[in-house]
Amino acid sequence: MNGTLNKVLLIGHLGDEVKMHYFDGGNCIGRFPLATNEVYINKTTGEKITSTEWHNLVVRNKAAEICEKYLTKGDKIYIEGRIKSRQWQAEDGTTKYTTEIQVTEFTFLSTKKELDSGNKQNMKSDSSESLKNTNFDASKNASQNDDLPF
Repeated sequence: MNGTLNKVLLIGHLGDEVKMHYFDGGNCIGRFPLATNEVYINKTTGEKITSTEWHNLVVRNKAAEICEKYLTKGDKIYIEGRIKSRQWQAEDGTTKYTTEIQVTEFTFLSTKKELDSGNKQNMKSDSSESLKNTNFDASKNASQNDDLPF
């Protein structure tokens, strides 16, 4: 096999609101942190330990607008994407590095707006089912529907 694979699957909670940045030409980008937790028992002490890992997520264009509209801090989301590292020069001349997850697909698992309204059906009809099984291919910038039964 000559190919390689760069794929990330995460389920976690938003650590902050979606921060949007708009560009000339109508494109936009949304950024937000996602927390994933690992829970285990310390065999020596019997203590329950929770370890949190933070991920920097990036969504683009229509996907970013949907995330900004429906997601708030604490919401649970499933994402698929790829790891991307980048570097830049800070104002003080130092080189800064970051690793991000470029989101290609996502599904909202729970939203505060959904929980606050207490009526999932209204939320679903208002968004034209954009909250569930929403697939975004960053290279094509178009949504795709999966015919999987789950």
